[in-house]
Amino acid sequence: MDLFLIRHGESTNNALADVSQRVADPELTATGRTQAERVAAYLAEGLHLAPAERTEDRPFFDRLYCSPMIRTLHTAQAIGRALELRSEIWASIHEIGGLYLDHGDERGVVGYPGLTRAEIAVRFPASVASAEVGEDGWWDAGRETNQQAQRRAIGVAADLRTRAGEQTRIGLVTHGGFMSLLLSALGNQAMDDGSYYGHENTAITRIALAPGTTVVKYINRTEHLSD
Repeated sequence: MDLFLIRHGESTNNALADVSQRVADPELTATGRTQAERVAAYLAEGLHLAPAERTEDRPFFDRLYCSPMIRTLHTAQAIGRALELRSEIWASIHEIGGLYLDHGDERGVVGYPGLTRAEIAVRFPASVASAEVGEDGWWDAGRETNQQAQRRAIGVAADLRTRAGEQTRIGLVTHGGFMSLLLSALGNQAMDDGSYYGHENTAITRIALAPGTTVVKYINRTEHLSD
């Protein structure tokens, strides 16, 4: 399996000077939408592939997954449009913490449900909602702890390893914090050793998975963002 981890484009939260103005499920900025279109074109043109890979008469991704957060849905929508491929929502690849806001007052930490199936169908018709996305949204907790996020990343890594023998290319449109946890989980690395794998907006990381083997081909590729 060839696995491509792709971070979402710049969100409105990413661009804030005052973090107290953060929202639970931000949209992409104008810059983020441009980044999403650029990474989509880059993937569609196969510019990141070796010459031998570019000659293959096949879609670039066999499956394209994204988290149910708005910024990843927008990014996956651009990629799917460029590749003529529908994206599938995988709730377990959402960002660390889930959907919440710490209001800093008597309300404290409040969890938010996220987009419902009906809202996704209207806003992102090219995305296929999974069973975890219900008519009331997909998040039913407050703030996920770091330990819970680590266990979730370990679970996603285990799911991917069960498919390691497949001759497939899979894209995961996900989040910077979760990408770091997933890399640690795939490498059987302790998640509390202080390591962090940084990714810029729409950065690509490529991993080759085979039974018993994990090879990191590259991390944080952003050459599609020429400026």
